[in-house]
Amino acid sequence: MKRLSKLLTTWMLLMSSPLYAGTVICSGKVEQLAYHADNSFMIKLDSMNVPVFFCSPEIEWAVVGTEYKTGPETCKLLYASFLSAKSSGAILKTIYFDGGDVPERCDGWGDWKRANIRYFNF
Repeated sequence: MKRLSKLLTTWMLLMSSPLYAGTVICSGKVEQLAYHADNSFMIKLDSMNVPVFFCSPEIEWAVVGTEYKTGPETCKLLYASFLSAKSSGAILKTIYFDGGDVPERCDGWGDWKRANIRYFNF
């Protein structure tokens, strides 16, 4: 009975904890910047297999699997920065994608996946 109680307690703690998912760190040139009709922006680096939704210029962006969020003004700044990088051919040295849709590798994204960008530099 004690063991069952301990298992039940452990299970309850796991179920009440926030769901944390993965992080993948990518680098490369911006190949695509896209806008999708649900007010979301997408990005694809040359190291990625498909574009990924990364923010919305209208609402606070949140994805399952991370507590990080991106506000509308930050979204616009990210888009402008990525557009500048694309236009100049700059290489993004580091970009952290977080969330439940994040694959183990940059070239493992599924179609129509979402992520939060926690950090980037170029």
